[in-house]
Amino acid sequence: MLFDWTYKKVLDRMPDGVFVFDRKLRVQFTNAAFKRSVSDGARSSGSLAQVLNCAEKGKCGQMPACEYCAFHKAMRAAVAENKEQTETVHTTVKHADRTDKLTLRIRILPVDDRGRLFVGITDGTYQTEIEQEMLSAQQMQRRLLPAGKSMGGIQYSYMYIPCLGVGGDLPDVYELNGQTYGVLADVSGKGVSAGMLSAFVKAGLDRNQPDLAVALSQLNAKFNELTQDECSYITVAAVRVDRKTQTMYYAMAGHNAPILLRNSLGINEIEAPAPPISNWFPTVDYHENSLPYETGDILVLLTDGVTECMNEKGELFGIERAESVLMQSQNAEDFIGKLKTALTVYSGGKFSDDITAIAFDL
Repeated sequence: MLFDWTYKKVLDRMPDGVFVFDRKLRVQFTNAAFKRSVSDGARSSGSLAQVLNCAEKGKCGQMPACEYCAFHKAMRAAVAENKEQTETVHTTVKHADRTDKLTLRIRILPVDDRGRLFVGITDGTYQTEIEQEMLSAQQMQRRLLPAGKSMGGIQYSYMYIPCLGVGGDLPDVYELNGQTYGVLADVSGKGVSAGMLSAFVKAGLDRNQPDLAVALSQLNAKFNELTQDECSYITVAAVRVDRKTQTMYYAMAGHNAPILLRNSLGINEIEAPAPPISNWFPTVDYHENSLPYETGDILVLLTDGVTECMNEKGELFGIERAESVLMQSQNAEDFIGKLKTALTVYSGGKFSDDITAIAFDL
């Protein structure tokens, strides 16, 4: 082997991607940063196609598509001229569960005068890794979202629009003992840290606890075990629907009040003031309240990203506009569609906070 493997540990510690190849364009070595960014760490040597998990079948560098391979183009130029080459590479790398588009600045230098080995350094690999981690976080968070449109015989619809790649809102719908449960949580802050707390809500809320108030109290106790600072908190609106008695139960933790559109009586805003999930108080006793409903009513849960959505003048969308959209809606799905359109038009498509809402056809 031409490459001296004693340098492997040194190169593995570099934040930029490094790969070494010979005159036949065979990859002799790739460091840890390069493997993480372009190959899932699957292979460290062999042909470029093997390292990149290339979809082409055949010999690397000899297939028709290889003429368009950005990596091969830069490598061929360096070998042909036996001198330093710099290229900006736009390429696509296929992994087992996704396809990534990469933009890297590659600097390739001969290792010796005879041109037996060449070393490539990819500036921007670290940024690419961050982007891939963000993509993975987005995919993980999407898996936390409700999967269907019906639960426990209740039709529902929701929208979830994070203002950044990863959001701090969490809508959840599930069934327990034949009743339909809906939970909408809003974590303080935005981005990855908020996304981590939203995942905590998904894992920390006891889905086997039928009493919403008890479930929120337990969640608050678990949150205090995290020893977060006082700037971190979670607001939660939780509801359960009993179809047999046509009763809706609800418990709040500092969240926007649910809205019930009654066919016969119009809008009913539900008031239930309570502190959010936080470490502000040693213990908090949450309460579960109830309200009868009629067939055809629509129940809505919103985050403050909806009501505090701003237009170019800095004016808030407000609860009144949300209720106006609800009054004009035929069912839950119709409301979510109209609300999304109204918010997009009002804000010009520029959201400064996560936008989340759940609607249930009762």
